[in-house]
Amino acid sequence: MLRLPDHWVWDSWYAQDDTGRQHVFFLRASRALLDPHRRHRRASIGHAVSTDLRSWQLVADALVPADTGWDDLATWTGCTVRGPDGRWYLFYTGVGRAEDGLVQRIGLAVSDDLVTWHRHGDGPLVEADPTWYELLDREMWYEQAWRDPWVFPDPDGDGWHMLITARANQGPADARGVIGHATSPDLLNWTVRPPLSAPAGFGHLEVPQVAVMDGQPLLLFCTNAVAADRGGEHDLWVVPAPTVQGPWDVAAAQPIAQSHLYAPRLVRDGDGWSLIGFIDHVDGQFVGELSDPIPVRYEPGTGLVARLTAATTTGA
Repeated sequence: MLRLPDHWVWDSWYAQDDTGRQHVFFLRASRALLDPHRRHRRASIGHAVSTDLRSWQLVADALVPADTGWDDLATWTGCTVRGPDGRWYLFYTGVGRAEDGLVQRIGLAVSDDLVTWHRHGDGPLVEADPTWYELLDREMWYEQAWRDPWVFPDPDGDGWHMLITARANQGPADARGVIGHATSPDLLNWTVRPPLSAPAGFGHLEVPQVAVMDGQPLLLFCTNAVAADRGGEHDLWVVPAPTVQGPWDVAAAQPIAQSHLYAPRLVRDGDGWSLIGFIDHVDGQFVGELSDPIPVRYEPGTGLVARLTAATTTGA
């Protein structure tokens, strides 16, 4: 578990270094704000390390809002990957004061050691293309959704893919959520592509992640904005596909039963997989801390379910 006494912690993502240590990058904002809804406009990207995904040592923040420019209000959720050049690439969401934080764009910071990060260039790396995606329209949605990049290599060696929380530019306002898509040959130059899913009753598909469990490609996402015809009792979802590029039939997504957990990631944990997310609301109060790993397995037709471990069966 990662709890900071003076800061709320929420969305997180993970990377493993050459020594086997796990690095978690996470959104953080001061509890002195008092109202947790204010945290989104004060977010920076924190950093901690662990050898077991359970006990964490806090280190220097990875990234904070810029002094000026497109990301001078807050830095939001992203992912961290290692490039073929051995450097680390941290893709993140930025919002700026000029648009009052309503327009989301994706930027990049790079590092040689996972500790000290430098922004790549002065502008955003990937922006929404109105050919396929909704831009800011306050009559349709409260913000321009273009965030939460998840980057992974093409399985055939043909560059890189980026999944993005996005919205289609047509359809009912409360059901336009799609998985946005961009590709790159080198992690630096990106081309926005059509979405990898069709609108299916979700307002947005937050914090998407692709993982392959026992040979099965899975898309994990979460949402607190669901159209009325899908019901509102579930926040976490998983959907299988033939390949890591989809196509993702979001209409067939299966709910994940993990109350109070939001924005989880599938993380390799020993010989299996675990979910780690942040504890959202409990008894009506925002908690703002990362959970311990929750061992899970994938069952076709059922989805992600709790996985028994030795500690579970012995009562440890």
